[in-house]
Amino acid sequence: MRRTLARVLLVTLLASCTGIAGEGPVGGSVIVGEAADADALLPPLYASVSGRVASELLFDPLAELGGSLNVVGDSAFVPRLARHWVWSADSLTIRFSIDPDARWHDGHPVRANDVTFAFRTIREPSNASPVVSNLGSIDSVVAGDSLTVAVHFSKRYAEQFFHATRIVPIPEHLLGAIPPGEALRTSPQALHPVGSGRFRFVAWEPKVRLELAAVEDHYRGRPKLDRVLFVVSVDPAAGLAQVWSGEADVWEPLLPGQVADAAARSHIRVVSGPGYDYGFLAFNLRDGRDRARPHPLFADRTLRRALTMAVDRDAVRRAALDSLGLAGIGPFVRDQATADTTIEQIPFDRAAAEATLDSLGWSARGSDGVRRRGRDRLSFTITVPTSSTPRMRSATVLQEQFRQVGVEVTIRALEFGAMLAEVDARRFDAVLWTWRTSPSPSSLRSTWASTAVPDGGRQNFGSYENPAFDRAVLEGLDATDLATRRASLRRAYQQIVDDAPAIWLFEVRNLAAVHRRFDIPSWRSDAWWLTLGEWTVDPAQRLPRDARPTTP
Repeated sequence: MRRTLARVLLVTLLASCTGIAGEGPVGGSVIVGEAADADALLPPLYASVSGRVASELLFDPLAELGGSLNVVGDSAFVPRLARHWVWSADSLTIRFSIDPDARWHDGHPVRANDVTFAFRTIREPSNASPVVSNLGSIDSVVAGDSLTVAVHFSKRYAEQFFHATRIVPIPEHLLGAIPPGEALRTSPQALHPVGSGRFRFVAWEPKVRLELAAVEDHYRGRPKLDRVLFVVSVDPAAGLAQVWSGEADVWEPLLPGQVADAAARSHIRVVSGPGYDYGFLAFNLRDGRDRARPHPLFADRTLRRALTMAVDRDAVRRAALDSLGLAGIGPFVRDQATADTTIEQIPFDRAAAEATLDSLGWSARGSDGVRRRGRDRLSFTITVPTSSTPRMRSATVLQEQFRQVGVEVTIRALEFGAMLAEVDARRFDAVLWTWRTSPSPSSLRSTWASTAVPDGGRQNFGSYENPAFDRAVLEGLDATDLATRRASLRRAYQQIVDDAPAIWLFEVRNLAAVHRRFDIPSWRSDAWWLTLGEWTVDPAQRLPRDARPTTP
């Protein structure tokens, strides 16, 4: 099995490096299978990967990160809604010039006030925007005239430009009258958005399908595909079966057992690249039934470290991803410029784990082998989504490994939406989770920093708090040179690994199945969908679904 996967991976790596370029004809549709629906379509609101995909097709940013994925400075960015930009002499202001030809999909021009409105929407607390954690050093966004907007910073740091482009303009003329609060998220304008990207909204049947269509007169040029259709399959096996049968065209990510199967199908191309997803078992450090209280087990750092020592993470990785995954080493992935593979890990040492548990008073065992301390059993629940085969496999392996040291684990498998609601409400003991990070390490602020950090902790579901970690993260993100940045973030990474608020399990390599009828100019592992506008369909392989969509 591993030899087969290795051969397949080598072939796919070669294919992904060479690419399949060419101008190609206009027309055709692509059907993308997804295991979960978008949570929101407006840029300030989405938190899921599916929401990000749809939003980034519907809405253009001021500038887009190019293929080099260098988030320091602005050299790697290409113009989108902004034709060009200039920095002030003190580097504390960036002035963007909006392309006068840019239009919202209803024909209304994109203007500077749409940028300032987006900034206010992100900053509005009731919107709970995940983006706000990246904007803590932006003092204000001010329109100079209808086509000029200035982003003002409180300090200079490496990712100023990257953070400025996280303010994705949204149409004030349609959304401005909506009062703050949940009304925006559930408004007709949010459920049927009018964007500025090369694809426009057509229809959304939540948890079933989302349809987008080409914008014929887009200011950056018409996309080559006519239509993009996202079809949700809560059962991944059913979704993948549609790709095998030719009913769907794209499935991402592929799992180890699926790669060889995909490579054996003549109509499927497997594409590969570095991954930006990392998986982990997160402990809830607060009581899920009473947030004011510490968790009866996981508030204890020594206990968390003992549980980490009890886990053979390599066995978990093999069970989840076989040879297509890498060992987890922290809240980052190896492809990030600030990654550090020399972080000292808590070792797998079952005997040391048992000795530590004994020292904490969990030394007595019942007839069932479960450790006890007085009347309390050493027992907890792992919440896991049914839609994720790697995480379901990981939960089973973890359950057995914990059993071997006298810890009782119950697996709580939930449909993704139900699990997300439980995690948002912090109603869990431990959860098997994955984060899709980006080339920037700035997501550390929202995912692992505490609420003591400005705009921090919004997605820190386990409520991890350590001032030393917070300081190191802020120093790293504020640094203007790469050496200081790496050194500070190394301190942060080592601190969080030592504190064990999570067990870092695996890093996912990005592999996808794509129908061979598509010519793909490039494949971006951080955001493969950004090149969809340049995909083309071989006219000889057009299908009935490639008929031009009806214009509403």
